[in-house]
Amino acid sequence: MVLIERAGQRDVVTAACPVALDLGLRSGMAAAHARALVSDLDVRDAQPQADRAWLERLAFHAIGHWTPTACISGADGLWLDLTGTTHLFGGEARFCRRLLRFLERLGFTASIAIAGTPGAAHALARYRGEAVTLLPHGGESQAIADLPLAALRLTPDALMAAARFGIDRIADLYPMPRGPLAKRLGLDAVRRLDQARGMVAEPIIPLIPFDLPCVERRLLEPIGTAEAIVQVIGDLVDDLVALLQERGVGLRTAHLTCKIVDATEQPIAIGTARATRDARHLKRMLAMRVEKIDPGLGIEAMTLAAPRVEPLEAQTLEASLGSGDRPSDISTLLDQLAGRIEPDAPFRLSAHESDVPERAVRRTEALLKPLGWPAWKRPVRMLPRPERLSHVVALLPDHPPRRFTWRRQDYRMVAGDGPERIHGEWWKNAREMWAVRDYFRVEAQGGERFWIFRRGDGVDAPTGDLSWYMHGLFG
Repeated sequence: MVLIERAGQRDVVTAACPVALDLGLRSGMAAAHARALVSDLDVRDAQPQADRAWLERLAFHAIGHWTPTACISGADGLWLDLTGTTHLFGGEARFCRRLLRFLERLGFTASIAIAGTPGAAHALARYRGEAVTLLPHGGESQAIADLPLAALRLTPDALMAAARFGIDRIADLYPMPRGPLAKRLGLDAVRRLDQARGMVAEPIIPLIPFDLPCVERRLLEPIGTAEAIVQVIGDLVDDLVALLQERGVGLRTAHLTCKIVDATEQPIAIGTARATRDARHLKRMLAMRVEKIDPGLGIEAMTLAAPRVEPLEAQTLEASLGSGDRPSDISTLLDQLAGRIEPDAPFRLSAHESDVPERAVRRTEALLKPLGWPAWKRPVRMLPRPERLSHVVALLPDHPPRRFTWRRQDYRMVAGDGPERIHGEWWKNAREMWAVRDYFRVEAQGGERFWIFRRGDGVDAPTGDLSWYMHGLFG
């Protein structure tokens, strides 16, 4: 199967399936030539507008879930600016695996490259031939050296000129002087080469999923005192609240940008636990962050934007005459706590569907209603990761330990209950096919109560190595 598109007076192949590629068909080939080479060719019309609509949907999904900066790259790819975001997903390698699984569920195959420049990432993803490429910082020149010249996104005229001069790899351009190179291939070729190697900046212009509510104040004279900054913030908040009220939305995230005289910027951000248009509350939260602004030589302009908003309609207030049981709104308190500590510090724990205890609890937003908890008894405090116990004395296969050592302290047990057997999630991880944990609730002589487990059922060796671990504490 091939897809064709009208180009001038002829039909041109724009995409080909793997079988067609093996038969020698390529993008850019004339449709008549492709039909002559393969008699039973399935030819269908390309739909570039539908393809771009899919790419836009994927880009907006990326903006909402992975990174705030994403845009379309060419006719078949996306650029994602992952600066400062991959640690939220366990690192770059884990994020790439997660992204490939996500696209596979949608029916797409993909190749991913992470590099220091958009040009290098574009070239490696399309011409290296690997599903995932993670390039260390500063290695762009060496990584793209052996790739074909088309990886630099040059025009067809530049590629034809390079072929006449015998230039077929990117590395062939490195020793050439810039003057003759620009004369032979054009200034665009020099710019693309420098962008891929990181010598010239290539900004990623992100897609904007909605008309961003934004207000600005340009000052006649630079300001630098905290009182003046707070006064301008108050004016910006009043303007932004009026804009939000016109649109019927409330603010969840606000970004304040202070433009300094020396062309630098000082950004601060706040988040709210619930959509709000309370100007007094927003002014108080932004004023708490003023101390993080370094005015330098003076601030000449300030911008306040709301990149995340939610619908906020008017609410009817009921006259309960003091007998109502409506819970008090704690969103303002949560916002003030977040302003004094870390922005994401206030959170709530909620149950998650999983048989493994450490995977059965997730952090959620502070105002979200948690899901139901399991009926099994669980400790009040659960360790992030089970810690191994030493010098354990226990009878196999179903008895709790008599004594053990944890964190260099010996404990002797006076009571115990169990075991509660938990199997591994073999449908998610093949390594947990035969994994078994036997959990016990035990009480030490000093009154401490622990939640410990043993790997293995004490009978079959594949179920575990019979090592003991501390997983939680009661009380």
